[in-house]
Amino acid sequence: MIVSSHNPDRARTADRLSLTTPAGLQANGNLTRRRLGVLIANLGLWAGLGVWFAGILSAGGWSVSDAVLLICFLLGTPWAVLGFWNAVIGLWVRHGARDPIAEAAPFLPDAATMRASIAAETAVLMTLRNEHPERALQRLRTVKASLDATGEGARFAYFILSDTQIAGVAAREEMAVAQWRAQEGESARIVYRRRSHNTGFKAGNVRDFCETYGRDFELMLPLDADSLMTGQAIVDLVRVMQAYPKLGILQSLVVGMPSASPFARMFQFGMRFGMRSYTMGQAWWVGDCGSFWGHNALVRIAPFVEHCRLPVLPGSPPLGGHVLSHDQVEAALMRRAGFEVRVMPFEAGSYEENPPDVLEFIHRDVRWCQGNMQYVKLLGLPGLNPVSRFQLVWAILMFIGVPAWTLMIALSPLAVHEAQAIAGFPLQSAQALYVTCLLLSLAPKIAGLLDAALTRGEVARFGGHARFWASALLEIVFSFLQGAVSTIRTSIFMIGLLFGRSIVWSGQKRDAGGLSWGAAARALWPQTLFGVAVMCALYAVSPRALVWSLPLTAGYVLAVPFAVVTASPWLGSLMQRLGVAAIPEEITPVPEIVAVGNIGRLNPCEEPLP
Repeated sequence: MIVSSHNPDRARTADRLSLTTPAGLQANGNLTRRRLGVLIANLGLWAGLGVWFAGILSAGGWSVSDAVLLICFLLGTPWAVLGFWNAVIGLWVRHGARDPIAEAAPFLPDAATMRASIAAETAVLMTLRNEHPERALQRLRTVKASLDATGEGARFAYFILSDTQIAGVAAREEMAVAQWRAQEGESARIVYRRRSHNTGFKAGNVRDFCETYGRDFELMLPLDADSLMTGQAIVDLVRVMQAYPKLGILQSLVVGMPSASPFARMFQFGMRFGMRSYTMGQAWWVGDCGSFWGHNALVRIAPFVEHCRLPVLPGSPPLGGHVLSHDQVEAALMRRAGFEVRVMPFEAGSYEENPPDVLEFIHRDVRWCQGNMQYVKLLGLPGLNPVSRFQLVWAILMFIGVPAWTLMIALSPLAVHEAQAIAGFPLQSAQALYVTCLLLSLAPKIAGLLDAALTRGEVARFGGHARFWASALLEIVFSFLQGAVSTIRTSIFMIGLLFGRSIVWSGQKRDAGGLSWGAAARALWPQTLFGVAVMCALYAVSPRALVWSLPLTAGYVLAVPFAVVTASPWLGSLMQRLGVAAIPEEITPVPEIVAVGNIGRLNPCEEPLP
């Protein structure tokens, strides 16, 4: 845990009247100025890009396709623009600010407070639904052992909250918990509860716990089946919550665990350095209206129960009914109730597993897509903080931008054909805008690489310069290929939402077991067909334009081999031996990660639901 280098007690006493966020951490005026600056910067860059693109399209007069392209561009670019500014701000905070902690994490108390004894009773929750029981319980047992090792374990209790519907898996859950309780000899602190109905999905599972057991605890720590946290990280978060009773949610920065899957290795390597500056920059201006990811975070139970009940949305699924992506809505409701929601913008012992292959990644992505699109019906909730409301809008735009970019790529052969017919078409300007947009999309990764280079000893934590920079280049190529594969599936799913198509939320595949060519072809033939059509059309119109398009189009044609290769156990073993896409926990093992190990290769969620 990083603690502040300054002692805030004296300044806090003198300035308390001006510190007007609920926990007394920051002046609202200061946060307002930051947010206004970020808003102006984002709108300015977004409008500038739009004017630039409109000027290019207007050469030779406007057509229907030009208007569609401009609309798609305006819908698709906001995410990249905000990513750019978050990354720039975060890089400045990490390396240019006098006190980065005071700038982005003013909730961190001084070192003396962080040594205080734990007084708050905390419930550690693990929610399960058709997951591998032994695998999940091993993680929770490791969390308990790590907490006990801190000397503060008596303040924590453990709840396994099951929504499992497969009878055989449920029986294994009960047996695993019974064995754990017998071995520990602490049956009162280890509780198993299984619901017969999955009402409200995960959010309903957690609320049922709060209304049944929550009165006995001040805080709860929700964990997913693939979550892992060190005891010291949890204890430090509890101490922060103790220091500030008006902190409602404190979200840790969750990073990926070492993996044998090539896909997961590349994905989490990129996320590891791509999130650093981005998260720091976002925390700098979001302040007390931070994000909540639904797990690996401390939540104050009393205000959560009283103020964070999710509404049942009008209409039928997919956009009606129970809220699927509950976490950000709960964060908005917690802030509306007068409690701060903060994000710890530092890596500090909080882990999860990433999808082992591209098909599982896509499946997870469309689950999030359906949940986020439900936010359309929540934008009118009264009393939300403007930043909280913006975050709901932003979650919607994240997915609306996907089909917008896909449509732009589909129309690119027509756009190139029309441009060739225009005398004096501003080709160099179009090329410059294209490169600018690519760089904007890479801004968080570039900022993360610069951050690693500027931080003493950081590159060594990833295995040294040769491994780090080679992995970084591979990951950038990987990200373009992976992005193309997932965008088509998300676009098709969003069209399905308009016709009432809904996804089933169940267990997830966690282990790297490889992917057959047949399975990849059956799942990814739309990507391949789309890519072949676009690339053939571009070649017919302009082979040069086809070459320029490859960062965006190659992933479609390569979707099937990309999926198979990045799921290959053989390639994963080779990458492990060579240290390709290694993360710090792989170079310097963390005891809790070592203790978890690899519990089995089979996943019972692959069994059909009854």
